[in-house]
Amino acid sequence: MFVGRLAKFNKRWLVRHGRLEDAEKALLRLTSKNSGVDFNAHDQVMMMKDTNELEIKMSTGTQYWDCFRGTDRRRTEIASIVWLAQAFSGAALIGFAVQVYQRAGLDDSAAFSLNIAQSGMGAAGTLLSWFLMQYVGRRTIYLYGLGTMFVILSIIGALGFADSESVGVSWGVGSLLMVFIFVYDLTIGPVCYCLVAEFPCTRLKIKTVVLARNFFNIATIVNNAIVPPMLGVHAWNWGPKSGLFWAGSCALLWTWSYFRLPEPKGRTYGELDRLFELGISARKFATTVVDEYAEHGETPEVEMDRLSAKPRLSHDEEKL
Repeated sequence: MFVGRLAKFNKRWLVRHGRLEDAEKALLRLTSKNSGVDFNAHDQVMMMKDTNELEIKMSTGTQYWDCFRGTDRRRTEIASIVWLAQAFSGAALIGFAVQVYQRAGLDDSAAFSLNIAQSGMGAAGTLLSWFLMQYVGRRTIYLYGLGTMFVILSIIGALGFADSESVGVSWGVGSLLMVFIFVYDLTIGPVCYCLVAEFPCTRLKIKTVVLARNFFNIATIVNNAIVPPMLGVHAWNWGPKSGLFWAGSCALLWTWSYFRLPEPKGRTYGELDRLFELGISARKFATTVVDEYAEHGETPEVEMDRLSAKPRLSHDEEKL
């Protein structure tokens, strides 16, 4: 019921359900007459209506198998592994943080207190990520995030071999896990959702996101099966040493991200389509100049030759 009540304020939901007048009213609630910006709510709603009709037309007749054909195979791979990175970067330890603190030697009271405090660390990281994503590329955030998490998890794993009776070691593990949570929620935690939405082509966006999310759900099931034995005294009994396992996973994900994760920041969907069509490597996505309105039939080689000497303009220069 609560979601249903909020839906009437969602302009895109209203457009999809044919309630154009209500969508226009909802849009006007979000704008200010004193903003000084030339804004026409009716035109915006009509554009949303046309976009909705175009997406319906483009998605008609598509199948999930299409996500694994041609250039869409690469897009599905990126969307899926970007989401898998959330599960296999060590974030599973966050859900079992109390057990990690206890296995590190902290008493129940301290473990509970840190578990409460980590929610605040996560919230702070998420809030800061809103500003970070405005100035730093998604690829850069992912690489630095995974790299930092690799270092933190490696140290946690190494401390697992130290004396758990040492107060310094116990609080060291607890403090590092708190920092890990902050870094996760600053980097790959929220940025993942931007990447998953940006990389699929418009025609297969819904199906690609569904596939990627299902891969993530499977990964979550795997985590819930292996993390308890890792931390359990009567099972694998790894305790904080499990950080080394997730550090190795982070290293693999960082390697994949370096070679396979492109930079979509500042690109239009048309430019992304053309970059994937040309087969540009992930490391060259940010600097390659493409023409999203390339002539029909123009080969990638011809376009690359035509644009190779053309410097990429900034957004301010493009407006001029």
